[in-house]
Amino acid sequence: MIIGKINDGIVLDHIKAGKGMEIYNLLQLGKLDCQVAIIKNAESTKMGKKDIIKIDKMIDVNLDAIGYIDPGITVNFIEGGKLAKRKHLELPEKVTDVIKCKNPRCITTIEQELPHVFQLVDREKKIYRCIYCEAQA
Repeated sequence: MIIGKINDGIVLDHIKAGKGMEIYNLLQLGKLDCQVAIIKNAESTKMGKKDIIKIDKMIDVNLDAIGYIDPGITVNFIEGGKLAKRKHLELPEKVTDVIKCKNPRCITTIEQELPHVFQLVDREKKIYRCIYCEAQA
């Protein structure tokens, strides 16, 4: 399978197999007017199988949201057909409007305009808590 070269855009690499569509939906890539390629279950010597997303346009991507879904992702920024910058993601300390608080008594259920903000409390177990009510995500 051959996927064309990107001149200016972003490549999300080393996505855990099966997580590509979740990231595609979270970033709302279906609304873009450029080419977007999702490669599922690509062979990888490091991971066995992985997903890859290629976006043929420079866009603002929420790196915290991507890092929350899969902290092992590599984000490659391509300019002029060459790698301009590479970023390895980790679990973010704080995520905003990625997770919704499930606590019915949380202020975010009453005050709809408040952002849903969660703070990382346990990196190893990937546990986040709402900053308003302390509910676990």
